[in-house]
Amino acid sequence: MLELRPTCENCNKLLPPESAEALICSFECTFCSDCVAKLPGNACPNCGGNFEKRPVRPSQLVTKYPPTEVVTFKPIS
Repeated sequence: MLELRPTCENCNKLLPPESAEALICSFECTFCSDCVAKLPGNACPNCGGNFEKRPVRPSQLVTKYPPTEVVTFKPIS
């Protein structure tokens, strides 16, 4: 199950479960669409994988399967 990390790992923007701006790579590194647009080649700076739109978890399941509370914030130099 996806972690649904709560913020962009670069700018710390909030990305709630229903956010259409959240993008993830195969390791679930999570970035907002604005930060990904600035990355060369649609490549994750952490692992090199490509980004895809993060699926939206249906609201009726967010309580049963909540997003992670872990914040991974490490701005790209």
